[in-house]
Amino acid sequence: MNLDKQRVFTVEKEGLLLPFLLEKHPQKGRNKVKAMLTRGQVMVGNSVITKHNHALVPGDNITILNVGSLENKAIGIGVAILYEDEHIIVIDKPPGLLSVATDDEKERTAFRIVNEHVQSQHPKERIFIVHRLDRETSGLMMFAKSEPIKHQLQDNWKDVVLERAYIALVEGAVENDKGTIKTWLKESNTKTMYVSRPGEGVPAITHYEVLRKNSEFSLLAVHLDTGRKNQIRAHLQSIGHSVVGDRRYGSRKNPIGRLGLHANKLSFRHPVTGETLRFETAIPAKFKSVFAVQ
Repeated sequence: MNLDKQRVFTVEKEGLLLPFLLEKHPQKGRNKVKAMLTRGQVMVGNSVITKHNHALVPGDNITILNVGSLENKAIGIGVAILYEDEHIIVIDKPPGLLSVATDDEKERTAFRIVNEHVQSQHPKERIFIVHRLDRETSGLMMFAKSEPIKHQLQDNWKDVVLERAYIALVEGAVENDKGTIKTWLKESNTKTMYVSRPGEGVPAITHYEVLRKNSEFSLLAVHLDTGRKNQIRAHLQSIGHSVVGDRRYGSRKNPIGRLGLHANKLSFRHPVTGETLRFETAIPAKFKSVFAVQ
């Protein structure tokens, strides 16, 4: 990839974010600097900021992030590589593809497709699974290219990952524009997660914000504080708004022909360089189609 080196600036006086960026990037022009904000390339401290008039105070650290989605290389069955170096690979996984094979299912997986890609260039190399997406969930996944990098990422996941967000299309009009779901989750004998009594199972925290809604559906931006199995699906069912197409968790409608869940944002510190990388994919067109004017 041909990306500019990550840049970090320290604020010396009070002001607003857009004028500060314009001052630091006089060669880019106003529209290009605004685009950096829109794409989520600007962090103030540890938070991605998109508002032009965000207030800055002395001592704030401003980081300009690389955008991994500048590369988009298709390698098979809808899998696209967004970023690759000698240590990690980030992909965009299509719905309907397993992340990795299980004891019961040996079919083609995202893991196998990416592993074949790596071995086609370096036959002695292999990849290692870092985290998973459900089969019907699409979006961003990261793999490691060595076992030490895998363990480094997994053992320090909470510190390494700065942002992990999803887009969810759910049934019904969600009343509150923003909300937090905080419960305990437990797995049933049928491997379905459900909200349990406090102290039983594992704690789980999900934040959501309504992006769009009508009388039948709501489009949500979802952020996780914890990464439990089927957490989003179980939590949204628990507030009466099952993810579209998710029959296991109470859905009765599926106008888009797939599960309405997409992992669209992933920001993390590179396990070797310490550089902050951020990736964002578009909201699937099918998700937005249910809000089209009839």
